[in-house]
Amino acid sequence: MNILADRFGRAFPYLRLSITDACNFRCQYCLPKGYRKTDKMSFLSVDEISRLLRTFAGLGMTKVRLTGGEPTLRRDLCEIATHAAAIPSVKTIALTTNGYSLKKNAKAYFDAGINALNVSIDSSSPDKFFAITGHDKLRLVQEGIAAAEEAGFKKIKINSVLIKGFNDGELTDFLAYIKNSDTSIRFIELMRTGDNQEYFAAHHLSSEIIIAQLLELGFSAVPRQFDAGPAIEYQHRDYLGKIGIIAPYSKDFCKTCNRLRVTARGKLMLCLFGEGGFDLRPFLQSDDQIQELQDEILAALNFKVQSHHLQMGQTGTTQNLAALGG
Repeated sequence: MNILADRFGRAFPYLRLSITDACNFRCQYCLPKGYRKTDKMSFLSVDEISRLLRTFAGLGMTKVRLTGGEPTLRRDLCEIATHAAAIPSVKTIALTTNGYSLKKNAKAYFDAGINALNVSIDSSSPDKFFAITGHDKLRLVQEGIAAAEEAGFKKIKINSVLIKGFNDGELTDFLAYIKNSDTSIRFIELMRTGDNQEYFAAHHLSSEIIIAQLLELGFSAVPRQFDAGPAIEYQHRDYLGKIGIIAPYSKDFCKTCNRLRVTARGKLMLCLFGEGGFDLRPFLQSDDQIQELQDEILAALNFKVQSHHLQMGQTGTTQNLAALGG
């Protein structure tokens, strides 16, 4: 078996696959004016996605994350998950969602083979949640998490983007949540994209502030697993859950990169903040193209750079996080 690796010695067992760039939320830092379709090309079909997943699995992929946009807007989400679950070497099928439809569909997602959930909750305050997302749906999302636990999900993580002036004083509230809940809450440092420069300048908060608070409270870092996401997790003996930190502006953040991205229209992106991409869609039209597709992916990896340049204000071609799933 070929193993996906680059010239810097990094292996890539983890694929983040966007299945739509549409979203029904209007988060301030991403799509404050709501989703606007800008590309006439359709999203990848179920058959194209199946071939893509089987190809990556043949190259050593063991974990796939279905993301967006908001992936639950696709009516064939469960069918897509079923295709992923049919691949023996794929052990983790994760879903990142805003939780809007989780209460209604959690059991269906679990039965389709999805076995890990990331749910976005940017504030524990209903008013602030509404201000950030444009939807007064915090209670519905929380009920969706409860429904997911009841459906059988064991791996549930809550994502919260750090936003200065909104949720930077909510660490105590989140800590209270994980006191007796085996949940991981991940604080994600606000990232600059092509169309949020003013918002970033006004609301970016360094994750170092949260890390310092955690260390002062007696939390300690947990060793990362091979196919783990970008978060560094912190645990405390008095808390059942964990706190994760995703700090893309930190030194050596890219050193442990283990994931590749494919957009909803089939473009391979070697970095969330890279330039251009590699169009894989022409190689997804027939099962007899899988070897050719593997060769294309392996060749593309030669162009993966050692690090992004976010610190220098270079955001690549990423206009907003919905376009690539964050």
